[in-house]
Amino acid sequence: MKRYSAFAIAKEARRHHKGWERAWRSAVAKPEYDVVIVGAGGHGLATAYYLAKNFGVTNVAVIEKGWLGGGNTGRNTTIIRSNYLQDESTAIYEKARGLYETLSQELNYNIMFSPRGVMMLAQTEHELRGFKRTAHANAIQGVKTELLTPQQVKKKVPIMEINGPRYPVLGALWQARGGTARHDAVAWGYARAASDMGVDIIQQTEVTGIDQSRGAVSGVQTSRGMIKCKKLAIVVAGHSGLLAEMAGFQLPIESVSLQAMVTEPVKPCLDVVVMANTVHGYMSQSDKGELVIGGGADGYNNYTQRGSFHHIEETVRALIETFPIISRLKMLRQWGGIVDMTGDRSPIIGKTPLEGCFINCGWGTGGFKSIPGSGWAMAETVANGSPGTLAEPFSLDRFAEGRFIDESVAAGVAH
Repeated sequence: MKRYSAFAIAKEARRHHKGWERAWRSAVAKPEYDVVIVGAGGHGLATAYYLAKNFGVTNVAVIEKGWLGGGNTGRNTTIIRSNYLQDESTAIYEKARGLYETLSQELNYNIMFSPRGVMMLAQTEHELRGFKRTAHANAIQGVKTELLTPQQVKKKVPIMEINGPRYPVLGALWQARGGTARHDAVAWGYARAASDMGVDIIQQTEVTGIDQSRGAVSGVQTSRGMIKCKKLAIVVAGHSGLLAEMAGFQLPIESVSLQAMVTEPVKPCLDVVVMANTVHGYMSQSDKGELVIGGGADGYNNYTQRGSFHHIEETVRALIETFPIISRLKMLRQWGGIVDMTGDRSPIIGKTPLEGCFINCGWGTGGFKSIPGSGWAMAETVANGSPGTLAEPFSLDRFAEGRFIDESVAAGVAH
């Protein structure tokens, strides 16, 4: 792999940029692999990368029915934070946030990580008490967060109206080392690094069936033929239930659309991420000047990736009270991503009833922020055949045993 650097750019400029290599190989599937990963989004590619880097497992295929990063990885609002309530959640999200900080250097690919800080507004007394509890939990967990007064909120975000008639700002939970990253670049960076270590990335190939032999996985049927494998990792977010059905088991998840939109570009006016959970809206400003706006998940199960008018109206109406400045902006585009929700709003990582088959799903609205930590934990689980410290609490059998990891509040989005 040719390293990217200022010197490489200067060198290529002298020869009209004709010497650049493809970022990753366009692989043709082999008859058999040690591991097949279904899903070339951030989680699947990170799993492949850490399998190769941490465990030397390189005979790996990542199969994607569409294009690399074309699912939820390319359809989210790019927020990165780790200020969750439960210890198990904080551990894996903080692992991810820490990996994000040096990911550009590790992958030799600029993921545009921006630790601008994440502010979660408290606009009811109940929410303020909840954030106080979370702040105390974070202090015990070693995650640095702090509670801000309304005046401190106003100082950080001058465009905010903190004395709204219905939802005044009573305070905020602030994580200074949270922020954003470029979603496409995260997928591309992991793909490039994994491909360089020998991982095959196979796009436009849909999995149509999962083969079994004596209770263990033996391969997958695809739109381009059969591929044998010793281990199978299902990492397909909202479509996890469909793949699980092919493998002969059910998952306790629901798939719904989570919608977002961006405005026309404007001059810099918001240099932090703001989440207003009471009114079901969150917002940041992109490097191009667009305001990136997200809201609550749809109230019914669906697989749509298009937006709907009622969500525009609901989300924007709520945010305008807190951010009157956005009322005259035009919407540039809108989209939806298919998120997979568990009952306790925490992920599932680990073994399945089918021997040799592993699952990584149920991230709900927290998928992008967790990519490095999720890939790290999933790679360890697949390589060793059993979950490590990060993944063990999120096993599938916790639902049968009643070991819930309730993050319905700290997830920060209306479900």
